[in-house]
Amino acid sequence: MAKWRVAGINFDHMHMGDLLRMVDQHPDAEIVGVYDRSRDRMAGAIADFALPDSAVFTDLDACIRTAAPDLAIVCAATAEHVDHVEALARHNIHVLVEKPFAASLADARRMIDAMAGTGRQMAINWPLAWYRSHNTCKRLIDEGAIGELIEVHFYDGNRGPLFHLADKVEVTPQEVERQKPDSWWYKKSAGGGSLLDYLGYGATLGTWFMNGEAPLEVTCVIDETPGIEVDQHSITICRYKTGLSKLETRWGTLTDPWTIQPQPRCGFVVVGRDGSISSYDYDDFVTLQTRDRPEPVAVPADELAVGRTNPIEYVLGCIGRNEDIAGPLSPALSLIGQRIVDTAYLSARQKRTLELIP
Repeated sequence: MAKWRVAGINFDHMHMGDLLRMVDQHPDAEIVGVYDRSRDRMAGAIADFALPDSAVFTDLDACIRTAAPDLAIVCAATAEHVDHVEALARHNIHVLVEKPFAASLADARRMIDAMAGTGRQMAINWPLAWYRSHNTCKRLIDEGAIGELIEVHFYDGNRGPLFHLADKVEVTPQEVERQKPDSWWYKKSAGGGSLLDYLGYGATLGTWFMNGEAPLEVTCVIDETPGIEVDQHSITICRYKTGLSKLETRWGTLTDPWTIQPQPRCGFVVVGRDGSISSYDYDDFVTLQTRDRPEPVAVPADELAVGRTNPIEYVLGCIGRNEDIAGPLSPALSLIGQRIVDTAYLSARQKRTLELIP
């Protein structure tokens, strides 16, 4: 069988390097092209994956026409997701969009509409969806280990988006400060800020834990740091039929969770009528507490099943089997998360509680 042909489209998001490495390591896939307006931003990937000049493009349409990929990975600034997906949809190829879904609910719906008539699939990648701890948490919820789920508590973030590159290569604090004035991460118009960066994680995986249940109301508060036009800290309260949930995002943690977990720890605590589970990023276990057994018990995290160990493997598998993208990566479930994000963003601006945007 011929290998899956994959192209990397736009290098705004540092996760492009991680995703291309997954393609490079996939036995049945190959990188056939990379695109960015700036060749300099692709230099690392060109070197890391020994890409020939014939696979490097600064024109998007030329990249797709020449490289003829089956799947395009989009790592653009959040506000540009919709333009990239609409452009790619015209070429009738599958698309994997790196989180978050979109800069707005309207953009997310435009992306879904653009792909609808192509016969191709779109997936939204949430890296937390591949953590063994969170998959184990979902299994325990579905098995009824804590009874009906009534609360989701989420805290996540890092020192800041400029402190690391692909493969978590660290950047010095001095270089971070130098880049901030020109970085899209710190510009409202580009979809910057911790809320848009991280709230989608909690909103989307929280909706996955809740089996698609959406909140009734949303209240959000953000910090307002002088001289910085985007938020670096947000707290969102969602009121469900069953009670209250809290989703918190933070740029400025003491440490990055992939090196040393900060306090509060990054991850989830979910509460059911008969118990609770703490599921933290990068842990190889979850902690289960139940009404019948109140002493907390460490449950080893499940190994991820073959075919579901990373987004590239999963998406190419779904395409090959003609199977719909499911779970947190599905546009339908991610759209509920986007509704929560949009309502939270508007709530923070208006400084009041709002009904969930339909």
